[in-house]
Amino acid sequence: MLPYLDKIINEFRSCFSRQAAFHWFVITVIGLMVRSDQLGVTSIVRDLTLHPRCYETLIHFFRSSAWSLESLRLTWLQVVRKAAPLMTVGDRVVLVGDGMKQSKEGRRMPGVKKMHQESENSSKGEYIFGHLFGAVGVLVGASAKWFCLPLFMNLQDGVKTIWNWGASAPAEPKSDSHVVQMIGQGFAAAKVLGDALFLLDRYFLSVPALIRWKQEQAASGVRLDLITKAKVNTTAYEFPAAKNQAGAVRRRKARKSSSRSFFKPGQHRFKRPR
Repeated sequence: MLPYLDKIINEFRSCFSRQAAFHWFVITVIGLMVRSDQLGVTSIVRDLTLHPRCYETLIHFFRSSAWSLESLRLTWLQVVRKAAPLMTVGDRVVLVGDGMKQSKEGRRMPGVKKMHQESENSSKGEYIFGHLFGAVGVLVGASAKWFCLPLFMNLQDGVKTIWNWGASAPAEPKSDSHVVQMIGQGFAAAKVLGDALFLLDRYFLSVPALIRWKQEQAASGVRLDLITKAKVNTTAYEFPAAKNQAGAVRRRKARKSSSRSFFKPGQHRFKRPR
């Protein structure tokens, strides 16, 4: 196992402009693999029996300018494409995406905001304070059992103000919603791994997500097909007819139709899965 890990980790050497930063990257990765609890940097220092002064050094490593998160993400995608046994349907890999709301006690932590809890579990409150994470993974393994290998995972809500701080802030402030960011990350993975199927639940079936999907599909040159469940309450409105009377206000909506009605004439063409 150790030679294999050494080979994989050395693929990231080009992402660091300084040798010392790369050494701390190796220590951080190994520490996250062998840690016995989830106390952040403290767990790494404790389980690797590092000197207590290494705590501050590790904190500075995460703020170092010797590496960038984007280069690490791109290298990780390339490593996955080369080394992982990817599941394919036809000639496409299978991506999986979902979001998770993690409750937090601290009200002044970065990224913590009030969120609605959609879970049907009666033991959970309707509203919680916490973080909203988004994750995208790819299915890997053998035909007997498949696993989801993470590709992206980050906070996707409550951090818009933080992203736009400092001199490196973009000219246009980042304001993409959670569902739009998931579509963008799916295309970022497909650009490296190839054409893909993207499995999402029906929460992500929204107009902004479909608009972003259409834009990325035209600009990226890769094919990413979304597989999700349609909402039963989806309705479509016809274009309202303009009125010719002077001073009349044009109607904003015309006759509406349920999405179910479009499938009823051809329902005999669909097969129920066994």
